[in-house]
Amino acid sequence: MIISVPKEIKTQEYRVALVPSGAYQLTKQGHTVLVECGAGVGAGYADAEYERAGAKLVATHEAAFTQADLIVKVKEPLPAEYGWLRANQILFTYLHLAANKPLTEALRQSGATCIAYETIEVNRRLPLLEPMSEIAGRMSLQVGSYFLAKHLGGSGVLLGGVPGVLPGKVAVLGGGTAGLNAARMALGLGADVTILEVDLERMRFLDLALPSVHTFYSNETHLMELLPRVDLLIGAVLVPGARAPKLVTRAMLQRMRPGSVLVDIAIDQGGCVETSHPTTHDNPIFVEEGVIHYCVANMPGAYARTATQALTNATFHFLETLAGHKLGEAIQRQPALLGGINVQNGHVTHRAVAAAHGLAYTAPQM
Repeated sequence: MIISVPKEIKTQEYRVALVPSGAYQLTKQGHTVLVECGAGVGAGYADAEYERAGAKLVATHEAAFTQADLIVKVKEPLPAEYGWLRANQILFTYLHLAANKPLTEALRQSGATCIAYETIEVNRRLPLLEPMSEIAGRMSLQVGSYFLAKHLGGSGVLLGGVPGVLPGKVAVLGGGTAGLNAARMALGLGADVTILEVDLERMRFLDLALPSVHTFYSNETHLMELLPRVDLLIGAVLVPGARAPKLVTRAMLQRMRPGSVLVDIAIDQGGCVETSHPTTHDNPIFVEEGVIHYCVANMPGAYARTATQALTNATFHFLETLAGHKLGEAIQRQPALLGGINVQNGHVTHRAVAAAHGLAYTAPQM
């Protein structure tokens, strides 16, 4: 099979979908691996490393798409890339289609089989999303505490406090992988941390895993009670494949103190705060209702080397299976791949994506 790794063109996206060691393994199995020139540079992998691994370099972005049977990426295709996708191709990447109807329609028109990392589920876990959620969760504390600085427009609160001064307060919406990692980092800084969650079993787990964290049942009343005292609010809500629920309205946000910070990790899926909209690493924040919003849609891209290694550790076994077998046989070997098929042969094949856009759902074909 011809497997291609295009260079990511999303703003400030430095990750790459395959490391040289992965290219070596695939070429050793008889596959042809095409890597666009410069695709790995942002993550610290030179073209020469891919060549030594047996990959072939392609000079143009178009060639990286049109010459492939299987395209492996990090982020969703952008409009400039839509026309290069075709039937009988497999696209394997993060898609986040519930928040992007134009992309959904473009993928339908392409006829390609589009498999999303974020909806592959194994034993109620999302193994291809988890490593990026871990990074985004940990990163949320770094950026959140940074923008609390007074000279950056923040309230001037140091989250860890000092002797004789109470620590800052952090509230985390959602106790999944991103929320857990955000809470761990907040505790490490010495902050006062509360996680809001609706799953009682998850709250029991969080109580055991992080005994210094407060757990609070997530509902509007409890949020309204907390928000006036919160210095850093982290949105870490996830409904697999679906658009994120808007848990915080503009009116609720008005209860927060001026100079407080919101980091909306859920922005890839539309965001969990009414006032959120996607931002980029080169222009990461905006202010609404006196609250600094950090809503970068590819947060892990800031730490491209770590993120690339963590992502490819998780994706490679699935990629290897897709490359080595026809789709039906690959699904038999890795049944979780079936849940990753979001668009196939012009149809939307994931229920949550279809529901988000009011489109008909068609079961994926093996």
